[in-house]
Parts: sequence; structure tokens; C-alpha cells
Amino acid sequence: MAITLDGTTGVTLATWTTATRPASPVAGQMGFNSTLGYIEWYSATASSWLPIYNGPTYSIDYLVVAGGGAGGTGGNSGSGAGGGGAGGLLYGSAAVSFGQSYTVVVGAGGSAASTTAGSVGTSGSSSSFFNIAPTGGGRGGSNTAAANGGSGGGSAGSGTPGTGISGQGFAGATGSSDFSTYTSGGGGGGATAEGQNSGGRNGGNGGSGFNWQNLGNLYAGGGAGGPGAGGSNGTGGTGGGGNSGVAGSANTGGGGGGNLATGSTFGAAGGSGIVIVRYLGTQRGSGGTVTSSGGYTYHTFTGSGTYTA
Repeated sequence: MAITLDGTTGVTLATWTTATRPASPVAGQMGFNSTLGYIEWYSATASSWLPIYNGPTYSIDYLVVAGGGAGGTGGNSGSGAGGGGAGGLLYGSAAVSFGQSYTVVVGAGGSAASTTAGSVGTSGSSSSFFNIAPTGGGRGGSNTAAANGGSGGGSAGSGTPGTGISGQGFAGATGSSDFSTYTSGGGGGGATAEGQNSGGRNGGNGGSGFNWQNLGNLYAGGGAGGPGAGGSNGTGGTGGGGNSGVAGSANTGGGGGGNLATGSTFGAAGGSGIVIVRYLGTQRGSGGTVTSSGGYTYHTFTGSGTYTA
């Protein structure tokens, strides 16, 4: 790692990769990072390597999905509860500065309901990237009302379902209280559709998820409503929503399925969120799991981290 001085060709700085940076850098130390493709310097104040300047920008596409809400458990033995709402989903394009770092937060799915009749889980947590922060999905209802969220949770019986946030998701659906003893739950809202109302003792289906960039992977499906005793299970929304009593799929933002209370089955957890960044061409940035397909480079974050452009 030597510096070359030449009156004709100028100064050639020391060169290293991200993995072989100087082990004990001093403040102001400078070199060319061949992994990232720019000159960087060491900031003792920040205790990190920083780009010497914010270079040209390039365009990225992004998908940001929050954690899905958990489903509820019926208020008494044989009664069904509402499905969890899907995590809020936002997508778009932006210009990022070459060498700039951007914080990625992947929201957790809502925790499952406890093993008690009438219990509810929690709503999902928000994800964020590039000042984009969709809201976690609302929990499904039971004895406690369904919660609002990116997509809203479904209600138990004739309770009020949760609402979704415009541009992020849709509302949950209403359950049924046609029977004096057994109720059923409505489906949680999804990224592209409201949950479906339950029918009699049958649990309602969750709202459908979203096929980002038409790649075939769907995200943010609503959780299914739980059935009343003798009824049929609801189905989770396409794109990671959980069926009745089944957790939302991890890293899809799917809502958890609501369930009936029988002493052994209870509402399920929501699925965790995800952040995906892509751009045309070969790899420029770093962070997440890096793959290539169809002429694009993808950075997929299944947990929180940093995207460096």
C-alpha cells in the first residue's frame, strides 16, 4: 500500500479493498477502495471510513415492506378471531449518491397471541429505507378491537375491523356473529385488497399481496380470519398471509392467521418485513444479500443493516 508520486501522471494513492483496509487507521488517512470504487478517508470522530466526496448519483428501485400484524384468538371456546393485517408496503425509484450510506430497518412481525381465549397478539413494526417508512400491519381482533396499520386487522364477530393507510395497504374485514355461541373472524387487509368478511362460521380470507416488478414474488398478504366451531378455515392472502392459526411467512410482511379458542390452537404471529434495492447493471453498492437477474443487481435485506451506494 504505497503512494506513487510522478510529475507526469500525478499521485497514485495506496489501494485496498473493504476487507483489507488498514487495521489501525489514523485520522485523515486516505486511500482508494477498489471494492467500492472511490477514494475514502478515515474519520476518528465517526470511527469509520467515509467517501472523500459524494460522487455522481445513480437510480435505484426499492421495495420496503413492514412487519405483518398477528392474528387474534377467539373470545371463548369455539369462537374465531380476526386475521392480522399485512405490513404496509411502499415502492418506487430514487437517486442515490455514489459512496453514501443509507440505513435499512426491517420491521418485525407482530408477536403471537398468548394461549388464552380472547387474547390478541401485537401489531407489526415499521420498516424504513431512504426516508421511506411503511407502518406495521394491525393486529387481528378478539375481545379487543382490531388495530389499524399499514393494512388493518380483521375483526372478531361484529366488531370493528382495522383500517389501512392509503398507498400502503387496505382495511381488514368484519367477522360474523350470526350464532349466539360461536363467532368467526374477518380476514386482515393486504397490500392490494381488503380482507374478506367471514360467512357464518367460516373464517374470512386475507387480502391479496403485491407482485413487485412482476418478478413472481408476492408480498404483504393479509392473515386469514379464524372460523367458529364447525366452520371452515379462512385462507391467507396471496403473498405471505397466514392461513387460520398459521403465522405469516417470514420476510413477506404477511399478517398472521386468527384462530378459534379450543385450548390448543391460537392466533399466530405476523411475518417479518423486507427491504429490496435494485439497479440496472453490475454491482455498484454493498449491503444485504447481493444477487443478479435480468440485467439487474439486487440487494435484499431480511434484517436491518446499511446500504452503501
